[in-house]
Parts: sequence; structure tokens; C-alpha cells
Amino acid sequence: MSSVTVPAAGWREAVGAALSEGFTFFEWLGAVDEVGRADVLRVVVVLRHPDRPAETRRLGTEVPREGGRLDSLRDLVAGAGWPEREAAEMFGLTFDGGDPRRLLLGPDFEGAPLRKDAVLGARTALAWPGAKEPGESAASPSRRRMVPPGVPDPAVWGDRDPDAGPASPDEVAESAVGGRVRRRPGTARRGADR
Repeated sequence: MSSVTVPAAGWREAVGAALSEGFTFFEWLGAVDEVGRADVLRVVVVLRHPDRPAETRRLGTEVPREGGRLDSLRDLVAGAGWPEREAAEMFGLTFDGGDPRRLLLGPDFEGAPLRKDAVLGARTALAWPGAKEPGESAASPSRRRMVPPGVPDPAVWGDRDPDAGPASPDEVAESAVGGRVRRRPGTARRGADR
């Protein structure tokens, strides 16, 4: 698979060049939030050559997290309109020339739920399904409390000290990787009074 990163201004031209080289089978278009590494959203399209299915062209570009814009590919690549709408809705991107209608979220929903700084409220408001988390069970008193991936550390979001002010997007994203709850100096251990 050949992978090429192109500037956002040359996005449409790079996809057009790949199409002219015979990579006409649209496989996938998606986005990822690079917060914590860079203040950008990465958009990737994967095209295949129909006569040589093993040959794949992956083109990627980066746009700013705030106000990120790309030219739409929906008139060049059959099937690109739907994933563009999804990426626009979930990451807060704008595809110039694309279909601006909502695809998955209600008209009143605000925000971009797949950005790493978006807090998954349902996962913090409700108990995690299944067995109790390690450390919350009487059977394993020595195990530390765990959080699932995508849920920020309670000390960063949720149980945060009100005097600390709101967490930065980088701090929320860094804490939402799952695993052991990280303790900060001076914070009381949860469950210590049990």
C-alpha cells in the first residue's frame, strides 16, 4: 500500500491524480483527532486499483481542529459523500461542496463526539456494564480502580476539584486512554473511607 500525505490545499488534486492512475475503487474515507500529538484532524481516503486489487493508494491530509475545511470528493469518487457527512458531523469538519445535511446526530446536538476531548457523558454517568471494575470489588481489595478507554480520568473530568478550573482538551484527551486511574498528589483515594 502506498501512503502519501498531501497538503490540505492539494487534497482534491491528489485524489484526482490517483484516480487518473487507475485507483478508481473507493474503499474508505475517515478522520482521526491527533490532539496530544498535533492540533489537527487527519483525514484519510483509501482507493484501490480494480484490475490489481493488491495495489492500494492511501492519501492523507491534516486540517486545523478548529475551522478545518477540505474540498469535497463526492463528485469525483462515487460513495465518498456519505463518509464525508459522517466525518463532518463526528469531527466538526467542513467539506466545501459536500452535502451539509446531518447524517447520524439530531439537529439539536452540539459538538463533535469523536474528537478526543469530547467527553462520553453516558459512560461516566452510568455504571460500566458487566462485573464491577477492578478495585471496586470486595474480592480484590488490592487492585487499583480502572477506567475503560474513552472515559477520562475522574480527577480530570467529573470528580475534578472545582477550584482547579476546567480541564484543557489536551489534558482530557491524555487521560481518556483507559487503564489505571492516575492519582494526583494531594487527592484523596476513592473508597479510602470504606
